[in-house]
Amino acid sequence: MGVRRKSPGSPSLLWGKLQTLWQDKHLVLFKTEYTLLVVSVLWLLEIGINVWVIQKVAYTEIDWKAYMDEVEGVINGTYDYTQLKGDTGPLVYPAGFVYIFTALYYITNHGLNIRLGQYIFAVFYLITLLLVFRIYNRTKKVPPYVFFFVCCASYRIHSIFVLRLFNDPVAMMLLFAAVNLFIDGYWTLGCGMYSLAVSVKMNVLLFAPGLLFLLLSEFGLIRTIPKLSLCAAIQLLLGVPFLLENPIGYVSRAFDLGRQFMFKWTVNWRFLPEWLFLNRYFHLLLLTAHLLTLLLFAFHRWKRPGESIFELFKDQRKRKIPPQKNNVDHILQFHVKLSNVLFLKECMSRSLHYQFYVWYFHTLPYLLWSGGVKKLAHLLRVLILGLIELSWNTYPSTNSSSAALHVCHLIILLCLWLSPPLPSAPADLKEQRSVKDKRQ
Repeated sequence: MGVRRKSPGSPSLLWGKLQTLWQDKHLVLFKTEYTLLVVSVLWLLEIGINVWVIQKVAYTEIDWKAYMDEVEGVINGTYDYTQLKGDTGPLVYPAGFVYIFTALYYITNHGLNIRLGQYIFAVFYLITLLLVFRIYNRTKKVPPYVFFFVCCASYRIHSIFVLRLFNDPVAMMLLFAAVNLFIDGYWTLGCGMYSLAVSVKMNVLLFAPGLLFLLLSEFGLIRTIPKLSLCAAIQLLLGVPFLLENPIGYVSRAFDLGRQFMFKWTVNWRFLPEWLFLNRYFHLLLLTAHLLTLLLFAFHRWKRPGESIFELFKDQRKRKIPPQKNNVDHILQFHVKLSNVLFLKECMSRSLHYQFYVWYFHTLPYLLWSGGVKKLAHLLRVLILGLIELSWNTYPSTNSSSAALHVCHLIILLCLWLSPPLPSAPADLKEQRSVKDKRQ
């Protein structure tokens, strides 16, 4: 008779795992192999935390009523974007925002049942957290104790989701869904989801340079074009009612790249005089710095040694260095590029308002723990997270809080620049390629 194998779910194996867990109990918060366990516990805790926040902390009206007024105009038959407005000004978000918040308008009794709206946004928060934790669990780059700061410890993020009901969390939820699809290899679906995120708020376009780089890396120019066309087609389809009514009005309002921000709301430039903050030449300088930094990273940090950036435009089979397979290292590099692109924009943004924190908050631990400065102590990284959180929680912002935010951003930017480049192609693959070229 053969030896009977134990099934994966047998009690003895389960008991063995529990014994191992008990023996490593002092390391659970530090060993990345326990990421799934820790984030599962934190996610369950977040259910109670969100209920407590909604019940005990006062809701603050900022944009919700304006959102409801804007979509009410569409419901009443106004499709000219230049005629749609709310308490805080004109409608400046793309069509996806209109459809999603129209649904919320009806679900919340024309926007009057704010408590129900808060619980809906709590669900959005939990979905976002689930998507973020799934990425961290796949990459296993950040020690589990850090995830406490990703969720439970951030007052500002809870406020943005369930106490303010901004549209930024909806856009970021869809974006993280797209990132998960990309990581799993569903590129076409991911591009569709990414376009939906853009349709809620234009700021998601900040990820576009990183996504373009990744699409070119994965598919080359010719096979990237259909995916970019899908993104554009979704925008056109969603905007049809408004484009037919007033195409110039829709595009100029929904995708206004020249919006002027108010100095009183800035988080990152409080130490500047207001005239300089509003100066268009200063905005142009920041944009130039951002584009130059993107180019530096693209040419020197995002490609493998010995590989020309122009190789990306070729089909994978015609490249000198074979592309990476979809393994854990590839996933890491994928997420680093997308996170880097957004972080570079955050560093050089002409203004950061309080709700903008959600754009990059969930990627900060990844950026800190995947940087190239290995000697950067864990305590120092946590301190940087704490200072960033403190800066975003200071209202109104001060010279000191803005300066501290810039210092933290510069430290992270330095870590990213010092991070190791993509690994070179394995020697055997290079040799095979060389032999193939000689035969040809």
